[in-house]
Amino acid sequence: MRFRFGATALVLAGVMAGSASAQEFVRGDCMGVVQPTKSLRFENDEHARWYKRFWTGNCQDLSLCFPGSPNWNDIVTKLVIKGGASEKPALLPKACKLGQMIGMEWARDRRIKRISTQDLKRFSNILDDAGDPLKGVEAVELKARALLSQPKG
Repeated sequence: MRFRFGATALVLAGVMAGSASAQEFVRGDCMGVVQPTKSLRFENDEHARWYKRFWTGNCQDLSLCFPGSPNWNDIVTKLVIKGGASEKPALLPKACKLGQMIGMEWARDRRIKRISTQDLKRFSNILDDAGDPLKGVEAVELKARALLSQPKG
């Protein structure tokens, strides 16, 4: 089972048109542990659209975007399957919260974000290589928090 953020996730910021949908797109079983999208503070409509891309793979109103998988909703599904029923109660909330943390930063303008598509690829490798998906999520969380603690762009 691979969590690769390969060519399908290679994205570049560009000039956008339209506005992001207010409809919730984060998987339903994450909604009890993450903030609803409508309550998040986005820098602009483009930030919101890239955040939606992170979770869903949908490139609507985004230029220079590669749609599809992997996306965080798919990754959470794969992690939960890999962890099984015994790990789901601990794994699901951690994976959902991690997605919100990473996605909010990754979706920012490329000139100021502290988590890049290359970082997503590294995170994917950590998740792939972890025998225990919960340990993989915890390792990615440590790496993501370290990146977020660095000065902005």
